[in-house]
Amino acid sequence: MQHIGIGNLARTGATPDYDRIRMLKLQRSKHSTSVEDIRVISRHTLPRAQRPPPSPSASLDAMLTWLQRNSLTFPPLEKAMRDPNGLLAAGGDLSADRLIQAYRHGCFPWFSEGQPILWWSPDPRTVLFPDELHVSRSLGKLMRQQRYQVTFDQDFDAVIHACAAPREYADGTWITEAMQDAYIELHRRGFAHSVEVWDEGELVGGLYGLAMGQLFFGESMFSRADNASKYGFATLVQHLKQAGFVLIDCQMPTDHLQSLGARAISRSAFADYLARHLDQPNHATWVC
Repeated sequence: MQHIGIGNLARTGATPDYDRIRMLKLQRSKHSTSVEDIRVISRHTLPRAQRPPPSPSASLDAMLTWLQRNSLTFPPLEKAMRDPNGLLAAGGDLSADRLIQAYRHGCFPWFSEGQPILWWSPDPRTVLFPDELHVSRSLGKLMRQQRYQVTFDQDFDAVIHACAAPREYADGTWITEAMQDAYIELHRRGFAHSVEVWDEGELVGGLYGLAMGQLFFGESMFSRADNASKYGFATLVQHLKQAGFVLIDCQMPTDHLQSLGARAISRSAFADYLARHLDQPNHATWVC
């Protein structure tokens, strides 16, 4: 089984670079986690080409901004660190209200079991514009043959549980039980949606994410059959395009995402899309 973070949407086989940083092994208590703690870990877990640039403005002794449980306020996006790239804040909780506010603000949670909740807003941001989806010849052939059947919101729980299952290349998962419960609640509220890919009644792939206004925020996907997750993703993009969506947030870059047409835009450009399209109507139908 292949499991792909949406920052690694449709990547198959290769070790996910950014999944590694999601496995940050913070050694200090959550109340004394410094910027340097995370920098040191990221330098040991990320290949040189993926390492964030040094941040001359951040002291080695700087501490993370900690969120308060009684407030849903996040720091301004421009306060996100350059090293590691995009780390904005820590703490808070995974309540549905906070998660909704996080996506509206332009950040997302990314942490491992036993770690504090970490909130990220990388610069640049990897996105895919529906008009720019690139379907390979082999994937296009499968879609013309209707090799798999695709549904939406038929079994959200099964999809997120499959995405969270153990991976061969990692010693844990960033989709903790708390994360699963949080996104299941978002699904109940109508924000989070799943895509299921079936082969003769068997669930062989899928993905999930959030739909807000005319934007879709991808989170994770999995595949148990050849090209199943890519098949589901391409079908989703076509559905979103017809429904008036203008952008799919993929969070982090990968070669595979770029092969599908994803590209990087600046954090400020991403924030502009949030401002212009979060509260605009769409025409998506999710139960089919």
